[in-house]
Amino acid sequence: MEKDRSFWVLISIASILIIMFLAGQTLGVFNYDLAVSIGMQESESEIGKIGIAFAKGFGFADTVIYIPLFLMGIIGLFKNKRWGKYSMFGALAISVYWPIVHLYAIFIDRISITLNPEKYISYPIILSLIIIYGVWGMWYLYKK
Repeated sequence: MEKDRSFWVLISIASILIIMFLAGQTLGVFNYDLAVSIGMQESESEIGKIGIAFAKGFGFADTVIYIPLFLMGIIGLFKNKRWGKYSMFGALAISVYWPIVHLYAIFIDRISITLNPEKYISYPIILSLIIIYGVWGMWYLYKK
């Protein structure tokens, strides 16, 4: 695979997402309160005890599946291996799926999920950008 500008955008954003997932998702599995204190998870008052259980479940799954797929994708793409392309494609597919779930959840059930008001502005922007990245990245890999 040619290491053009698009390649570096794909790799750079994946690397940033890995750091974010380690700080939010993985940390949240082991120390949820610390993840909340650094703004990477929602508090119990926002999502309730069941929401925290689901957040920890997503965090665990991200730690054992999503982050490794991104890492394998980055390494494999640098080595120009087919498995790298497939791993990155899988991570990108997840990058489209989970933000859609979260966008739907925060807007369909505002009674159960009562986020701080500013999050109703920032989340749709951030999550939409992640969806766009995922779709664009899959298209990019498909074309290569």
